[in-house]
Amino acid sequence: MSHRTITVTDMACTGCEENVTDALESIDGVSTVEADHETDTVEVEADDGVSDDDLAAAIEDAGYEVAG
Repeated sequence: MSHRTITVTDMACTGCEENVTDALESIDGVSTVEADHETDTVEVEADDGVSDDDLAAAIEDAGYEVAG
């Protein structure tokens, strides 16, 4: 299990947080997600087998942009 912090630059409201959270929680191996549109961050706890690319792809598929 690993903790990751992802910067998502275009979350504007709690609805955006919910969209990103739902997208990430749909990935097998993701256990917790905490999105905060005020800090543009998403905190994720996931199995080591879940790659950063998997997380970024889910966020981007939901319509949001991952920084960096």
